[in-house]
Amino acid sequence: MALQLGQVAPDFEADTTMGRIRFHEWIGDSWCVLFSHPKDFTPVCTTELGYMARLMPEFQKRNVKIIGLSVDPVESHKGWSKDIEDVMGAAPNYPMIGDPDLRISKLYGMLPASAGDTSEGRTPADNQTVRNVFVIGPDKQIKLIIAYPMSTGRNFDEILRVIDSLQLTARRKVATPVNWQPGEKAIILASIPDEEARKLFPQGWEAKKPYLRYVDVNA
Repeated sequence: MALQLGQVAPDFEADTTMGRIRFHEWIGDSWCVLFSHPKDFTPVCTTELGYMARLMPEFQKRNVKIIGLSVDPVESHKGWSKDIEDVMGAAPNYPMIGDPDLRISKLYGMLPASAGDTSEGRTPADNQTVRNVFVIGPDKQIKLIIAYPMSTGRNFDEILRVIDSLQLTARRKVATPVNWQPGEKAIILASIPDEEARKLFPQGWEAKKPYLRYVDVNA
């Protein structure tokens, strides 16, 4: 069955480039981005993993841990990291999970049960569904799932934007409008009546419609 938002992310143990982990224990009280790629030594993913390494300080500011995954073994990841650093100027500074028995990829619904039990002989095309991004909260619930096509590099700046929205809306009774960026006005939840909203947001708000109330959460 496919994973859904709000579901507890499946726990697992696995070997990574930074040692063996138990996933939920490794996340701890942090947020987490788990992102997968179809195969080591592939062009698009080389650019992605290097860019994620360069973004690490931004994720750390938000108390977010990063972890990568592919169906290749850990030793392959370590060899590929040299190419990533050569091309992108930064090697992965986060753990990369080795999943050669496809166990975690299947656990997260990224490969079908019929995919077999080993990564040996598999091509990027065979593994193309292993190209997902999961954002997981400190409560271990899945907050975001995005699956990308093989030909399209992922926009990790957008993942940061979504995390900013998720963290804001976890603290305040608001949602964020289209193309929202940190510092911009949010929207008071439609389920909050005006009487309660006046207590929560004494600075007031701008009502475009009775159900659409923009509020400056930075005031």
